[in-house]
Amino acid sequence: MLLTLTPGLDTALILRTSIAEGRKNGFKAALGINAGCYIWGTIVAVGLGALLTASQVAYDCLKWVGAAYLLWLAIQLVLARPQPLAVSFTSIKPNTTNWFLRGCLGNILNPKIGIFYVSFLPQFIPVGQSPVIWTFLLVSIHVAIGTLWSTVLISIAAKASGYLQQPRIIQWMNRVTAGIFVLFAAKLALGSR
Repeated sequence: MLLTLTPGLDTALILRTSIAEGRKNGFKAALGINAGCYIWGTIVAVGLGALLTASQVAYDCLKWVGAAYLLWLAIQLVLARPQPLAVSFTSIKPNTTNWFLRGCLGNILNPKIGIFYVSFLPQFIPVGQSPVIWTFLLVSIHVAIGTLWSTVLISIAAKASGYLQQPRIIQWMNRVTAGIFVLFAAKLALGSR
């Protein structure tokens, strides 16, 4: 069940970033996703995650904000101009995209991660033990699995990047990823708990 949280939206973001913008930015996105897991873990550990379980209004608000964020990412991908692979040293521009923040926001704005943590993690906390410590231990296990998965994806993407960084391929990947983001936004907006 833990592995099913990583594939999908997170996988699309990591692959697209790694191929189009390099291994370093792929790892930044993956680290942002992991940070989002720890933020959700903190929310659950201090009991605020229970609010999402108990309050339909809180859940719906976060759901709609998350869906809007995914649509915003999709629009940016569709409008992006693919950058050529060969960049001369005189034309290098600093990268202004904060992939860590994008990965983190993509994870934080998904209320299903919070619901998953609230419903799944407590069953593994031993009776009489600190829920905070055990929640962070379990989130750390989830992050470790996600990091392993992300590392494999980024490594595969790096090996294939020569082919995959062609402007037409990047444009195609941007559109496919944007389509995935739109589908996830629709699923998030129209789905129930």
